[in-house]
Amino acid sequence: MSRNVSIKYAIDWTTVIYYVVLVVMGWLSIYGASYNFDQSGILDWDQRAGKQFIWILTSVAIAGILLLLDYKIYNYFAFIIYGAVLLLLLFTIVAPSSIVPDIKGSRSWIVLGPISFQPAELAKIATALVLAKFMSSYNYKLKNWKDLFPLAVLIFIPFALIVLQKETGSALVFVAFLLMLYREGMKGLVLLLGVYAILLFVVVIKFSIITLQPDGGTLGIVLVMGIIVLVQLVYAFFFVKNEKEALILLLGILVLSGLSILINNWFKLNFNYVALGLALFSCLYWIFVELFTRFRKYWLIAFISIGAMIFSFSSDYLFNKVLEPHQQIRIKVLLNMEDDLTGAGYNVNQSKIAIGSGGFWGKGFLNGTQTKLKYVPEQDTDFIFCTVGEEHGFWGSVLVLLIYWLLLMRILTIAERQREVFNRIYAYCVASILFFHLMINVGMVLGIMPVIGIPLPFFSYGGSSLWGFTILLFILLRLDASRLERMN
Repeated sequence: MSRNVSIKYAIDWTTVIYYVVLVVMGWLSIYGASYNFDQSGILDWDQRAGKQFIWILTSVAIAGILLLLDYKIYNYFAFIIYGAVLLLLLFTIVAPSSIVPDIKGSRSWIVLGPISFQPAELAKIATALVLAKFMSSYNYKLKNWKDLFPLAVLIFIPFALIVLQKETGSALVFVAFLLMLYREGMKGLVLLLGVYAILLFVVVIKFSIITLQPDGGTLGIVLVMGIIVLVQLVYAFFFVKNEKEALILLLGILVLSGLSILINNWFKLNFNYVALGLALFSCLYWIFVELFTRFRKYWLIAFISIGAMIFSFSSDYLFNKVLEPHQQIRIKVLLNMEDDLTGAGYNVNQSKIAIGSGGFWGKGFLNGTQTKLKYVPEQDTDFIFCTVGEEHGFWGSVLVLLIYWLLLMRILTIAERQREVFNRIYAYCVASILFFHLMINVGMVLGIMPVIGIPLPFFSYGGSSLWGFTILLFILLRLDASRLERMN
């Protein structure tokens, strides 16, 4: 049996059907989002829908080529592909503006005549391949921190290069690889620490504007120090079952806090330093307890707490010095620190209006008033989902999300049936990337996630995005097809 015939029977056609359905629905949504009454039709090459149709045709051609290539090249050349993409990212940073123009403050698009593409889309694919290659090497096991370190480096390098392009949204997608690492054996503590850091960052930023007294500290720092101590107590009470030590610490914290409040009546204190002192006292207490009990996990909670204190005090610097002004405003709007309905909060506000106006059944295809009057900026790219909500209502939105869910479940099924470790890890990378894009994009359209500007897979307008997701998915389908092809 020839290879082509084998591929035809070995390819997972269910996944291909989901892909085609999402691409067609996305194309129709782009037409609905960009439609104007002077437009001749959906294949008007001067309009967004017509241009997207060309990208769809080229994506189909790319998918066909990927399926015809030998599946072994993805494993053999993973590091070469990764290195080439890193050079491309570096080139994007240093290239002249005639090739890499500044677009909305970001230098992330390479423009060659009528064609423009974003190397960050290729970086996700290359990183997925190199992680699969490294983790499938002989005798590799993800058991401890030293095993995690080289993987963190492989993820961090493209992440840092994309941040240097001032394309923070695309860089944050690399966080999705943590989901794959967790599935492959990474300790859940890493994910918990990530959630912990986000919680501390949000509390510091949201409540830092509330001062306790003139030059007396802010509520944000006091609260996060309280959270750090609370986490220690929960750990001692419920995880290591040392109620006695936890109660002694709680009593000590309460006594010292009461004394601080009493002293403040005569000598005005900076409660930031008081809270920091109490948190440091709790860490020293656990180290002291460890010296007598020889229970090493007390060192862990002490060092995590010290790291949390350093992170909390640096959050203000990260927010004000690292993030761009428009990113700061978006976070403030998300945290209800500012309304800014005519500025940074405008997109989300108009998006929610569009989705809400669709009701249960929607206004009908091409009948969305918010869409037609162009109230929602970027409505055919980052905010394409609001077009679905307005034109097709609640049921249409649920249908789209259901198809995405079916696609993700199918990819997970493909991952679980792989005999090769390389194929399995790559499959989980694909699922993680798609899930992250879906969660963030739909979340920001609904106003429950910050607006970071990442596309909805297979839906948003743009050839770079569609090409990237097509390559990502069809490499997986080629690897999966090899499972049955070798049997033939």
